Amino acid sequence: MADYIDVTALNRLARQVLAQCEPLNNLIVCGEISNFTRHYKSGHLYFTLKDANASVKAVMFRDKARLLNFEPQNGMMVLVYGNATLYERDGAFQVYADYMRPFGAGAAQMAFDALKKKLEAEGLFAPEHKRSLPVMPRCIGIVTSKTGAALKDVCQVMGRRWPLAKLMLAPVSVQGLEAESSILDGIRALDARKEVDLILVTRGGGSKEDLWVFNSERIARAAYACHKPVVSAVGHEIDYTILDYVADLRAPTPSAAAELCVPDQNRIRSEIYSFKQNIQNSIQSAWQMCYNRLSTARPEQAMRIQRNALGAKKQKTDDCSEQITRTAQNALALKQSALGASAGLASSLNPYAVLSRGYAMIMDEAAVGIPVRELHPGQNITLKGDGARAHCTVNAVDSDGEDRNEKSSKIL
Repeated sequence: MADYIDVTALNRLARQVLAQCEPLNNLIVCGEISNFTRHYKSGHLYFTLKDANASVKAVMFRDKARLLNFEPQNGMMVLVYGNATLYERDGAFQVYADYMRPFGAGAAQMAFDALKKKLEAEGLFAPEHKRSLPVMPRCIGIVTSKTGAALKDVCQVMGRRWPLAKLMLAPVSVQGLEAESSILDGIRALDARKEVDLILVTRGGGSKEDLWVFNSERIARAAYACHKPVVSAVGHEIDYTILDYVADLRAPTPSAAAELCVPDQNRIRSEIYSFKQNIQNSIQSAWQMCYNRLSTARPEQAMRIQRNALGAKKQKTDDCSEQITRTAQNALALKQSALGASAGLASSLNPYAVLSRGYAMIMDEAAVGIPVRELHPGQNITLKGDGARAHCTVNAVDSDGEDRNEKSSKIL
């Protein structure tokens, strides 16, 4: 009996063979969507791709599906990027989609109209949500490619019109698979910067496919959620994207956006000069009016005004003079009182005042006062009293404990 394998092994073998087929691992499949289903719990997308002669099942898992910038619909032509293999459980050959975008003018327009209708119903395009741009922005954030012509045009126009504005670039990819996430990050990064006054999202012209990333629902919602005003300038004047409808202001070209974002320094200078002239003319007119009124006043009225003014000034002068005199008198009285007190204190401390009460001062030959205990027999001394002197010689000096006041009286 021949060897056999079960169904599971067969399907596994088929899947392994398909996995080794390089063309199936990097596919771009073009087809029409049919039997489209979005699983309400998992978020996975299940659909069929078909053309005139064949069909193939396809699936896009939730983590990939949430990055789509359009809403797939039955009958829409799309390009699906991914790989094809066998689903072992059912033995079904199917495509696993990593990325998908509309293909052809009809499909792209269908996706554009569907997203526009959805966002408009949610109020993202409502005029009452549009914010006005700052008159004289100090810092402008720019979301664009650092190598594109759009950045060069914007810098030239803004540098000419309003060089005072600081430009802050968030360099992004504006086309390709990574463009959507790059633009999202750029918008959010600039919106988080406090110094940024407004955000300009721009790129130069291109085909509808080149500009398709700006129809992303995620980019539209990020622009709507910005705290700063957003200006959109994508492609040429005839090109419209979803971002243009959501932005606070849409400009037909990058250069036009630069003109709308900043004022013209020449116009501002002209307005300032005009204001200056108006102020000077107003001052001249007011001065002339006052001069005319003064020249038409009667002479006697002018004299009366002068007399009243002089009388008021004389009264003020008299009041000041009286106050000065009163202050000086008070100060003099205080100084005299202080001087008398100082003189009395000095008089009480005068040693010669004691001599007038009958006391005498003992002095040695050098006329220096000395106490009694320092005298010695035979010493020549002088007794100075009130108005007279006595020249004496010391016979003896006693220290027998007698009352000192009494001995001093005897000596005196």
